[in-house]
Amino acid sequence: METFNGLLTAVVLLPLVGGLAILALVRGDRNIRLFAAAIALADLVLSVIIFASFDQDGARFQLIDRFDWITSASFNAQYQMGVDGLSAPLVLLTGILGLCAILASWNITHRVKEYFFWLLVLQTSVMGVFVSLDFILFFLFWEMELIPMYFLISIWGSGRKQYSAMKFLVFTFLGSAFMLVAILALYFVPGVGHFDMIRLAETGAEGIRTILPLTVVFWFFFVAFAIKLPVLPVHTWLPDAHTDAPTAVSVMLAGVLLKMGGYGLLRIIVGMFPGIAADHALELTILAVVTILYGAVVTVRQTDLKRLIAYSSVSHMGIVLLGVGSIGLLSGDFAGIGLNGAAMQLFTHGTITGLLFLCVGLIYDKAHTRYIPDLGGLAGRMPFITLAFVIAGLASLGLPGMSGFVAEVLVFFGAFKAYPWLTAFGAFGIVLTAGYILWMLERALFGPARPRFAHLKDANFVEAIPLALLIVAIIGVGVYPAILTDVFKAGLEPIAALVQP
Repeated sequence: METFNGLLTAVVLLPLVGGLAILALVRGDRNIRLFAAAIALADLVLSVIIFASFDQDGARFQLIDRFDWITSASFNAQYQMGVDGLSAPLVLLTGILGLCAILASWNITHRVKEYFFWLLVLQTSVMGVFVSLDFILFFLFWEMELIPMYFLISIWGSGRKQYSAMKFLVFTFLGSAFMLVAILALYFVPGVGHFDMIRLAETGAEGIRTILPLTVVFWFFFVAFAIKLPVLPVHTWLPDAHTDAPTAVSVMLAGVLLKMGGYGLLRIIVGMFPGIAADHALELTILAVVTILYGAVVTVRQTDLKRLIAYSSVSHMGIVLLGVGSIGLLSGDFAGIGLNGAAMQLFTHGTITGLLFLCVGLIYDKAHTRYIPDLGGLAGRMPFITLAFVIAGLASLGLPGMSGFVAEVLVFFGAFKAYPWLTAFGAFGIVLTAGYILWMLERALFGPARPRFAHLKDANFVEAIPLALLIVAIIGVGVYPAILTDVFKAGLEPIAALVQP
């Protein structure tokens, strides 16, 4: 059955079309920046419309675009897009951070046309992952993201940029190879012969017999998503990529690219293999707790602002996996709370870490250092950047009234009902988070003013817009979390229902 709403296709392809227009039509660096910002703003408007249009009481998947794409005697794939309560907020997150990344790139002067082209292509690829409901289309967008990320880091990065770009490519391409094998194993099963993620999501994939044992297919998918999330021990590409990437790319990497891994865990690992995921929930929880604590301990030792935030992302993504592990509680009122918290963590971490990287990028551009012992006394020279940095830091450590608190409470509450002692160990990571966040803020921003920073200026108008946008998102969700939790609940209830006995 063919149907075409068009809204999702527009939000996915608009950045790509805009990027191609920049290559072919737009001349002059200033015009390129303005055109890219207009495209990103239009895409944000579309993502807001999609989020606002989602009916929590309506069909599970909405705004469907579907038609036959590849048809043959032995291979069939559909162009199929749609959103549910899980993907609609992530589309909104991508729209927000896409605009922030463009504005954070305002001072780029090297190969400007190519830079904004690749940044817009990156936005298309991530949007495509969140709305694709055919495995081939999903995999296409998943792989498409590798190309712009490689060029953005290797050309416009700093430090060991070629090494970091190649390391990112090797790790994520390895994960993609595992995913492709798993997808084909599902397809080439007698009686299946389709890549329709909606049909597999309705009943789970566990009723079919695959070429590979189904548990092997489960773990192949898990490896792909674990690398992207990332979790220990396949996390080592992340600190290097973050440290050497330009600011806007770090924002997109931490804000939405890591969320592709968490989205895959919820959509495929739990949504299509609920029984196997529940059987291995203890292993997932142990891995999550180790990742949380390892990431937090290593973060405490960092003296580079960017590297500190990068390792903190490893710890915070462990919280997402902990929420997934909460499915070890197979029944009761708490069965879906941890999953809801994991989904909330995807959104809230995206806005919080995006704001942190924006602040670090501005400090580096103005002070020309990220080395914490060389900083200090910046608050008097950069009051608005300091305010944004403090808000992001407090949200990261889970201060009540901010978005990070909501996500962490839901995860730990749901996980505690399933695995009390493991969850208690994982919660200790929040104590470490408070330590390194407060230490970082005090050393980098406060204390006596340093004469060599007397010339520094605060954020200008363009630089302040993305800071203000993310501050509003962090405080808004913290004060009124139901704007997201109710939507995520609508998307996760069918998944949680598959886990119930």
